[in-house]
Amino acid sequence: MERGNHTVTEFILVGFTTDPVIQLILFVVFLGVYSVTVVGNTILMALICNDSRLHTPMYFFIGNLSFLDLWYSTVYTPKILVTCISEDKSISFAGCLAQFFFSAGLAFSECYLLASMAYDRYVAISKPLLYSQAMSITVCAFLVAASYFGGFVNSYIITKRTFALNFCGDNVIDDFFCDLLPLVKLACGRKDGFQTLRYFLLASNVIIPIVLILTSYLFIITTVLRIRSTQGCLKAFSTCSSHLISVTLYYGSILYIYCHSGYRYSMDRNKIVSTFHTVVFPTLNPMIYSLRNKDVKEALNKLFK
Repeated sequence: MERGNHTVTEFILVGFTTDPVIQLILFVVFLGVYSVTVVGNTILMALICNDSRLHTPMYFFIGNLSFLDLWYSTVYTPKILVTCISEDKSISFAGCLAQFFFSAGLAFSECYLLASMAYDRYVAISKPLLYSQAMSITVCAFLVAASYFGGFVNSYIITKRTFALNFCGDNVIDDFFCDLLPLVKLACGRKDGFQTLRYFLLASNVIIPIVLILTSYLFIITTVLRIRSTQGCLKAFSTCSSHLISVTLYYGSILYIYCHSGYRYSMDRNKIVSTFHTVVFPTLNPMIYSLRNKDVKEALNKLFK
């Protein structure tokens, strides 16, 4: 990966606050949230692997989503916990690069994975007789692999462009992790093309998956409206409810960050939204896909018994 002319060898993460009492409270809160994330996603993955009733395309995607969320949260939370209780707020240049690369790759991958899950729901509802054939294990594995490939290719592009900049002055990042806009703000010299790059990333990783999701649900709604019984309609929509909640929360936070981010932006407000997106959201997904799901609850009861 190309590297610019750097005099900065490390960055300082400001975090949320300098008040030691509030930092301790935040440490306890984030430790609790991270523990729930690890336990919740690990249990959900274990249930999907061990219970034969959950060996279906839908749960294959949910299991991969849990793995991705667990990895995504782990990129951020341990460093946040250290920052909260340690006087050393620094992160090395290489550590910042690695965190940036994996966080962007996992975030972009989840965008594509949620689009793949929408396609799965479309096939299940619109073409139920062809579902097992259309969503074979080969197709499912390809969609998951393509999601990761697309996510990390885009992450490589943005990471290469960002860390090829010259960092020769201030090294204080007013955030709790290495993010694009604070890093570009710190860079010295020319920053041509970054606004264009942001729009490219928005289009390729957010807009295109959203269009695919909306198209899938348009076909789903068309199919459901043809169902004559009310019970049939409710059952069809219930299979999509968890995915819709997940999509709304995830893309809602991403679009907010993209739409309100610029070279003039409120860091305090962005920190709150970023915290939800990076730390809280991975905790919610196991609850979204288990509390409203009869099969998962039955598998969980069987596990405890």
